[in-house]
Amino acid sequence: MHTLIDRTTLRALLEHARPQRRTILCGGLLVLLSGLAAAALPLAAKELVDRLGAGGGITGLLVLLVGLALAGAVIAMAGNYLLERAAESVVLGARKRLARRLLSLRVPEFQRAEPGDLLSRFTGDTTLLREVCTHALVGLITGTATTVVMVVMMGTMDLVLLGITLAVLAVVGLLALAGMPMIEKSSHAAQSAVGETGARLERVLGAFGTVKAAGAEAREIAAVEHGAREAWRAGVRSARWEALVHGVNGLAVQASFLAVLGVGGARVATGAIPLSTLVAFLLFLFFLEEPIGQVLHAGSKLQIGFAAVRRLREVEQMRTEPVGTGGSVAARPAERGGGRLSFSDVRFRYGPDLPEVLRGVSVEVPASGMTAFVGPSGAGKSTLFALIERFHEPDSGRIRLDGRDLADWDLVGLRAGIGYVEQDAPMLSGSLRENLVYGRPDATDEEVRDVVARTRLDSLVDRLPAGLDTPVGHCGGSLSGGERQRVALARALVSLPRVLLLDEITSQLDAANEMAIRDVVTTAAKTMTVLVVAHRLSTVTQADRIVVLDSGTVRAVGTHDELVASDPLYAEFAATQLLTGERGG
Repeated sequence: MHTLIDRTTLRALLEHARPQRRTILCGGLLVLLSGLAAAALPLAAKELVDRLGAGGGITGLLVLLVGLALAGAVIAMAGNYLLERAAESVVLGARKRLARRLLSLRVPEFQRAEPGDLLSRFTGDTTLLREVCTHALVGLITGTATTVVMVVMMGTMDLVLLGITLAVLAVVGLLALAGMPMIEKSSHAAQSAVGETGARLERVLGAFGTVKAAGAEAREIAAVEHGAREAWRAGVRSARWEALVHGVNGLAVQASFLAVLGVGGARVATGAIPLSTLVAFLLFLFFLEEPIGQVLHAGSKLQIGFAAVRRLREVEQMRTEPVGTGGSVAARPAERGGGRLSFSDVRFRYGPDLPEVLRGVSVEVPASGMTAFVGPSGAGKSTLFALIERFHEPDSGRIRLDGRDLADWDLVGLRAGIGYVEQDAPMLSGSLRENLVYGRPDATDEEVRDVVARTRLDSLVDRLPAGLDTPVGHCGGSLSGGERQRVALARALVSLPRVLLLDEITSQLDAANEMAIRDVVTTAAKTMTVLVVAHRLSTVTQADRIVVLDSGTVRAVGTHDELVASDPLYAEFAATQLLTGERGG
């Protein structure tokens, strides 16, 4: 169980509120002034009762009472508006900060996370900061200050009645302190359950067709409902503790009221205190319920906020990609053309407890032409591409572009000069045009149309209802697998890369389109460096050089004819045309 106040989490919470500190301070001061205006009402009422008893005029006091009430209401409205404005700004800042963090994560960090849970943190947990960073913090301070002022005023009137009041309120404080950690614990469990449920639902929606084909709807619905029930149970536990804390506050004030009324009435009867003092004291108790409620409400909301901040901090502690200080691959027009790549004794594994995927790979890739990588599934072909894009970093060895270590290049600039076509050719929701120019938004219509024609997408564009502006659906669901592959290639070509990485881009194409795409790639290889992970013999034979990988090592390098004659494994592949493999090889 967490302590009531976690200093590290509190500092993180205050960090979210820091940019709005001036607005929060102004709003808090106004709220405090409204509370102090309310605190002055019992004193004015006491004076009113004394004047009535003495037969004096009360018109001025009545005007003062009305003025105090109106002033308190207006000041409170202004203060609450400032706090609401600051609260929205805190949420905006938190979401901007979290979005930057999420999109800067290292690929391995993202792969270990659940996208649905990350989305829950972006939407749900940041929303919880809305009240916590403003109303809760301000309520804690202003409620405490107002309570102290009222208690001091009550003490100046009668210490006996004050002692009775404090004794009852002490019981409230103890019960509240006992309940606060339980609120935080339950809230954290509820938010975690919501994140897990979102992750489960995101997984199902991402494989919607597979779920339908497997007839697994009922099973998946049951799993999502189970997660939702867990979130409900934790939320109910949190609500139960909140209700207890706030209920005890109301009960304590009422108990104090009755005790003060009984004891105070007896003291009035004996002449120990005047009736006006008892009236003022009872009014103080009536007004005291609000600031005490503010403190308890703030405490419970802070516990909920602590749970949200801890989940946000978990994301902030995830590793992000380095910010490069080198030059940009794509920002030097004088050096347009292919890029020379070299791998020197590169070793890599996906985890400390996993076997090596690459075991001392050394190979040179010239600055032009097409180089094909072939080999059995798991040989490390796609892993090499991931290392070139710096989705992962090699455990040892060096990868150089134009003689310069990839780690020395600016990461954004490096990737701007590399076109990467993944095997599953993912699409983004939006129009076809938005997908094509995703890597280069300033591409002209003429350039887009030229690439569309070269990749045989013109017939697709012609039959779409809105042409290039037609939405492609979630993950490109309205396109066939072959169309998505061609769109992915076109997107890479529109970005004018120096290095083009193609991970089996013809696997879902018919013979006619495959031949056309091979011609496009062959043409591209004249002006850029093209690397192809190939499983089809027809693609491999077009390459200028072929690198045969086996068990994470370079087995042989040469042309098709040379390898058929010199390498038994490649000769077997070529003879049986079994240049096939699984994704991620």
